[in-house]
Amino acid sequence: MQRTFSIIKPDATKRNITGSINKVIEDSGLRIIAQKRIKLTKEQAEKFYYIHQERPFFADLIDFMTSEPVVVQVLSGENCVEKYRSIMGATNPDNADPGTIRKLFALNVQENSVHGSDSIENAQIEMDFFFKSEEIVG
Repeated sequence: MQRTFSIIKPDATKRNITGSINKVIEDSGLRIIAQKRIKLTKEQAEKFYYIHQERPFFADLIDFMTSEPVVVQVLSGENCVEKYRSIMGATNPDNADPGTIRKLFALNVQENSVHGSDSIENAQIEMDFFFKSEEIVG
């Protein structure tokens, strides 16, 4: 079984739709094997999104990701990274396929409800950033 990392973003936690998003994840056949609700500090957000630090949207991204709690998760399943990215839908919800998380719940390109790892390698880095190995069960 492969694992991937997910964040339910501030726009979704603010609207109290984390359970609805989890239902889409679980209905797809993926398992949530670790999950916690946290409030990112500015320092955590900057470190997590360091790859974007030179981009013009970096400050807005950090402000957004620290504006409300997030739910960080580890998901498990067959071909999990690719499957979750498919379930999330396109970054821009206007371009997302029907039934995807972003088509169902995203407000716009920035407030697009979820983040998911883009590779097995990045999934491991992102899981390690938020979870101790003993917190991942299942």
